[in-house]
Amino acid sequence: MMQITDLQKEQKITPLLRLGFRPFFLSGAIFSIVAIILWLLMYKGTVTLSPLGGGYWWHIHEMIFGFGCAVVAGFLLTAVQNWTGVRGAQGNTLLVLFFLWLAGRVVVLAPNLLGEMLTTIIDLSFLPAVAFVLAKPIVAIKQYRNLFFVPLLLLFTIANLEMHLAIYYPQTFSITFAAYAGVILVTFLMSVMAGRVTPMFTANGTKTPKATPLPWLDKATNGSLAIAMFYLLLQPITGFSEMFFGVLLIIAGIFQTMRWLRWRPWITLGVPLLWSIHVSIKFIAYGLIVLGLSYLTTEIPSNHIWHLLTVGGMGGLILAMISRVSLGHTGRPLSPPKAMTFAYILITLSALVRALGPWALPEKTLIFIDISGTFWLLAFGIFVVTYAPMLMSARKDGRPG
Repeated sequence: MMQITDLQKEQKITPLLRLGFRPFFLSGAIFSIVAIILWLLMYKGTVTLSPLGGGYWWHIHEMIFGFGCAVVAGFLLTAVQNWTGVRGAQGNTLLVLFFLWLAGRVVVLAPNLLGEMLTTIIDLSFLPAVAFVLAKPIVAIKQYRNLFFVPLLLLFTIANLEMHLAIYYPQTFSITFAAYAGVILVTFLMSVMAGRVTPMFTANGTKTPKATPLPWLDKATNGSLAIAMFYLLLQPITGFSEMFFGVLLIIAGIFQTMRWLRWRPWITLGVPLLWSIHVSIKFIAYGLIVLGLSYLTTEIPSNHIWHLLTVGGMGGLILAMISRVSLGHTGRPLSPPKAMTFAYILITLSALVRALGPWALPEKTLIFIDISGTFWLLAFGIFVVTYAPMLMSARKDGRPG
C-alpha cells in the first residue's frame, strides 16, 4: 500500500512527469506528425532545410531514432516498474531524459546551432542515458532476465553511431545499411515484446484460452531477426550479399507468420485494441517475406517495400501499443476512444499505399507518398487529440504513475 508521504510526494510532480510513458508517448506522437510534415515539404521542394546529413538521412534517422526510440524509451521506463516493483524514472530524472531527447531533435534539424560534431554527440547520448536509468533498478534487485533490454539500447546506439559515421566517412559506412539495421532492430524489439504480451492480451480481450507458447518457435522467430540485424550492423566489415539477406528475411517472415497464426488473430476482429496489434504483426511477417523477395529479384522495389515494416509494422504497432498502455497506466478501462478505430484503419492504409502504390504505379510515386503521409498525420493526430488529456492528468484511480 502506498504511504501517505509517498502520495504527497507524487502529487507534487506534474502528471506528465510521473512515469516514462507520459512524456515520451505524447511527444513521440507529436514529433512524428512534425517530422512527416517537414519531410513531405522537403521531398516536394516546398521548403528548404539543411538538417544534419541532408533531407534523406534526416527523414530515416528521425523516424527511427527520434520517433521510434522515444516510444521505446517510454515503454521500457514504464515497464521496468512492473518488472522490479521499484518506482520508475519520474520528476527531474525523467525531465532530464526528455530534454536530452528533445535537444537531439533540435540540433539534428539545425546542426549549424552547435556544429556537426557536437550535434552528433548530443544525439548519441540519449539512448545510453536511458539504458543507465533502466539498468539501475534491474541490477539492484538482480532481475537479470530483463537486463536484456539494456544491451539492446546500446545496439540501437551503435546503429545510430553508424548512421552518423556515414556522414563523416561515407567510403566506409553506408547510410542505407545503418538505417536498415535500425529498422530491423525496432522490428526485433517489437517481435520480442509481441511474443511476451500478445497471447495474454488476446486471451484476456477475447475471454479465450491463452495460446500455448512454443519456445523453439519464439527463438527461431526472434533469432532470425537478430541475425539479420547483426549482418547489417557488421556490413562495413563483412560486406553484403543480397541473396543471403533476402533468404534470411524470408525465413524470418515465415517463422513470424507461423507464430502469429498460433495466436488466432481471426478471433480479435471485433476488438480494435487487439486487431490493431495483430494487423501490425501481420505487416511485419508479410513485410519480411516480400522484402526478402525484393533482394532476390529486381521486379520488387526494396526501397518502397521497407515501408511495410516501418509504417505498417513499426507505426502500426506503436500506435496500437501506446493507445493500450496509456489506458492501463492512467487507470482507465481498456476501451479506447471510438476515433482510435479510425486511426488504426488509417495507419494500415498508410502502409499499403506507401509500399504497394509506387510498386504498382511508379510514375505516381509522389502522389502515393502524399496520400500515405496524410493518413499517418490523421492517425497520429487522432491519438494526440484523444490521449493528450489522459497523459497530462493524474490517474483516474488515484494510484501513482
